[in-house]
Formats: sequence, C-alpha cells, structure tokens
Amino acid sequence: MRALGLDGFSKGWVAVCLDGDRHEIRFCRDIAAALSTLFDRVAIDIPIGMTDDGERACDLLARERLRPHSSRVFTGARRWLWTEFSDPDAANRDALRRGQKRVSRQLWHLGPKIIEVDTFVRASCSRDIREAHPELVFLRLNAGRPLPSKKSEAGIDLRRKLLRREGIRHIGRWLTHERIGTGAKSDDVLDACAVAIAARDAVGSVPEGTPPRDAYGLAMQIWL
Repeated sequence: MRALGLDGFSKGWVAVCLDGDRHEIRFCRDIAAALSTLFDRVAIDIPIGMTDDGERACDLLARERLRPHSSRVFTGARRWLWTEFSDPDAANRDALRRGQKRVSRQLWHLGPKIIEVDTFVRASCSRDIREAHPELVFLRLNAGRPLPSKKSEAGIDLRRKLLRREGIRHIGRWLTHERIGTGAKSDDVLDACAVAIAARDAVGSVPEGTPPRDAYGLAMQIWL
C-alpha cells in the first residue's frame, strides 16, 4: 500500500508518503505536483464534496466526535462562495439572502485550496482520493481521549509521540530540518502525517457505510 497524506499550508501542500518501511515528505506548490507521484490511496485534509448550502452530515458527525473541541472542524464550504465572489463580506451577504449561514474567516481563506482540490478530484474520479481530518485520526490514536491544542507544546509533543508509535520514525527530523524554510508550520507536518495514516490504515469513516454524494457525484465522507 502506497499511501499519501496531504495538508495545505500558506505556500502549497505538505505531502507525506507511507510505503511500507519507506517514509518520505515533500513540500509542493500545488495539488497536481503533490499527486504527481504514484499512489494507491490519498487522504487530504480539505472538504471533498460540497452542498449548495454548506450543510454536510460528515461535518456534524465529526464535530460531535471531537467534543469538547468541535470547533476544530470547519463547516460551511460551498463552491459558489469562491466561484462567484472574491470578497467574504459580499459572499456572506449573499449567503444571508439565500437563507444560509455565513462563512467563517478561517474557512474563507481556505477557499482557493478547496476549489483547487475540488477541480482536481472531479477530473480524477478513477483515483482513490479521500477526505480525512487529522484531529479525528489523532483522537483515534489517543484511544478516544481529547488532545490539547496542536499549537501548544503539550499538543505537539503528544502528536509526535502518537506518530512515532505508528512507525513514522522521521517525524523529529521532518519537523526540525526538512520543514525549515518551506513556510510550513509544525502542525502542518503533523496533520499531513495523520491523514497519511488514515490513507494507509483507514478503520472507519463518518458517516459509515455508503455516503451521500454531492451534485458532481463526490462522496461527502470523512475518513479516520
């Protein structure tokens, strides 16, 4: 199984490959470059499959699992937000006009990467590309116990320990050497590793079973 895990950062994507005992990390400018290598399955920390109103059952289920840290799952991604608007205030005014919820600033700034992935996935239906959420993976690896913030020293240390336990032995070097100068933060590397584990060892999803699909046939399901 050649599994890839992708997490976005300001200058592109962190791509972690788990291929048996061979583990690699790359820092790529766009999704096409990140997925230019061969893989059996890839998991990406980005919404895949969207509804017109931004409501997805997988997001609500993920937030429920992560309580009391449900805010770690952003909700409300809608294609029209970014294809029709370049300003978040204008987009939110139109969302309210449509009777929908506003988009948060955090999610708004993810828009270019959401559309980048959406365009790629819709053109690559034969490839096994799945949505995953690193916090759900870390929760599973931590036996269901909530984790401290990934921005805190305790949160980073615990996540590093969990990843090493899963066989990602280069995590220390990736964080202290390979990452430096790329623009990626420590939590971007940790998150890419987590979703790579979801690609390699997926044990479940929300929702389970056959997922709902959006207007383009994309599954709206988060793997862990």
